Amino acid sequence: MEEVTRMAGDSKVAQQVMDRLEARGLQAEGLFPVGVRPGLGEYLGQLWQRRHFIWTDARHRVATQNSRNHLGSVWLVLRPLLDAALYFVVFGLILDMSGRTVENFAAYVIIGILMFRSTMRSISQGTSTLQTGRSMIRAFSFPRASLPIASELRDMLQMQYTIGVVLVMIMVIPPHELPQTSWLLIIPIYVLQFVLNLGINLFVSRLGFLIPDVSQLMTVVGRFLMYGSGVIFPIERFLDHPTVNAVVQFNPIYQMIKMYRQVLMDGGVPPLESWLILGGWAVGLLIIGFLFFWRGEESYGGGQ
Repeated sequence: MEEVTRMAGDSKVAQQVMDRLEARGLQAEGLFPVGVRPGLGEYLGQLWQRRHFIWTDARHRVATQNSRNHLGSVWLVLRPLLDAALYFVVFGLILDMSGRTVENFAAYVIIGILMFRSTMRSISQGTSTLQTGRSMIRAFSFPRASLPIASELRDMLQMQYTIGVVLVMIMVIPPHELPQTSWLLIIPIYVLQFVLNLGINLFVSRLGFLIPDVSQLMTVVGRFLMYGSGVIFPIERFLDHPTVNAVVQFNPIYQMIKMYRQVLMDGGVPPLESWLILGGWAVGLLIIGFLFFWRGEESYGGGQ
């Protein structure tokens, strides 16, 4: 409590000094009050100035996250491989859903599980982004949005390996999906997914900072979205109510997974409606999430 009071007093003193300098027509070059939210344009400029730091931090953390394990970076490939194998064994072999719902159920579940994992991490782990970066927040002065952005860039770098695993597995496992020109469309689809994930991370980062218990809830939300977005089975075949079906169709995660399957399994181009729904959600959540995060910038001080 004494530390918080002292920091608040120091902040007021610093602000008074700057006010006096400005009143005398002097400029405090290189000085700025700590814990004060900058304007939106200035904030964006600060993020752009630190783009090299954000990118370097993301690459370094990906390269070192498995350094304590004997297999090291091999886990970047092995982990998604094991995840896909687990769900295929449970739903494809034990429950024997292969062929009853989808002709190539192996590819269906591999694409759904592995491509959803990226968004699942944004939902379930985004709430702890600021807590994880607490030491950096205390040590340096920088726009705190750098942390969620760096987190999503790390995930993007990991997804390069995951996407490679997806493509190899659907080609190797019968009935063997063969490469097609439509596979190139996974690039713009993932770009939209990245934007969607970043918006989610920005929003839940501040939410988790304000209400730590939200982290427990988000894990449940992520699982609900997994089963309610057709990640493992074609949920649309089990929906009879038109209102519920409309809600599912408007779900960006459902559209995203469906688009991946259309280009990788069907060799087709997703309809315009799917692009608009996913793109609208991605851009909308990015704007809302960024503004929501920026509004709380002054509360993410080193004293937290």
